[in-house]
Amino acid sequence: MTTTLESVDLVADILRLKKERNAVILAHNYQIKAIQDVADYVGDSLGLSYQAKETNADVIAFCGVHFMAETAKIVNPEKIVVLPDKDAGCSLEESCPGPELEAFLEKHRDKNYYVVAYINCSGHVKALSDVICTSGNAVRIVEHVPADRNILFVPDANLGAWVMEQTGRPMDLWQGACYVHVEFTRDSILKIKEEFPEAPVVAHPECTFAVRLLADEVCSTEKMVQYCRSHPAQSFVIVTESGMLHRLRRELPHKTFIPGPTDRCACADCRFMKMNTLEKLHRCLDTLQPRLEMPAALRQRAEIPLLRMLEWSR
Repeated sequence: MTTTLESVDLVADILRLKKERNAVILAHNYQIKAIQDVADYVGDSLGLSYQAKETNADVIAFCGVHFMAETAKIVNPEKIVVLPDKDAGCSLEESCPGPELEAFLEKHRDKNYYVVAYINCSGHVKALSDVICTSGNAVRIVEHVPADRNILFVPDANLGAWVMEQTGRPMDLWQGACYVHVEFTRDSILKIKEEFPEAPVVAHPECTFAVRLLADEVCSTEKMVQYCRSHPAQSFVIVTESGMLHRLRRELPHKTFIPGPTDRCACADCRFMKMNTLEKLHRCLDTLQPRLEMPAALRQRAEIPLLRMLEWSR
């Protein structure tokens, strides 16, 4: 059935389709407000991974970027996984192509690397890895790696450097970066600190070292909620993608959240995360397209480090 969007309440029809399809709508913290408000679960990559693994739904509508929907498919091969926009990619994923990592590991076989892959990567990279991590559990994951192994951390060099700071564990870092988080600079954060001197600065570990040094707290998006909830301050500067502000304002309406500025704008939007819209979500639930498919052998190889992550994170 094709629905004429002009004749219906879009949100109501999304909810109708969700019920008909026995679907669950998962949304990342960086999604637009309208999508967060209609989702069954809003969270960070770790929380979304658990939700994807444990859902009883027949259809997973994943409102995020491509690697997130791919992750849901890896742990749910029997379920239909759809995403609103198949072209919603990720600069981190693009910074570490699977063939390049494969060639690098072959060239450096003498290193006997234990590969820790940040979840912001392709299925191919996951399949080449020993364990996956998110920004919320990266420290714990690295602490689990056998002490006699050399670690290669891919693809985010900033997150990897932060993990080294926290654990004291030396690692070789793939030189990838999130294009959004590197737009925050020392000067832009100093400026906002001068304007709001009483507001703690909460930054994501994908930010550069200079920005992390200026932050009062460096943590994943999920831990940002916990930190701001428990901290006595009434105002916070949030140094991550702008979608996180809606999550914080919704859950902590009595507090004020100030977007961390970049040198070029007052807040930072991920062009990939913002490709998803309510109209596209409606269409993917209606048509069950675009659908995420993976070769069975690749999926099975990628599942091993993902399940290891979930086990080590409990």
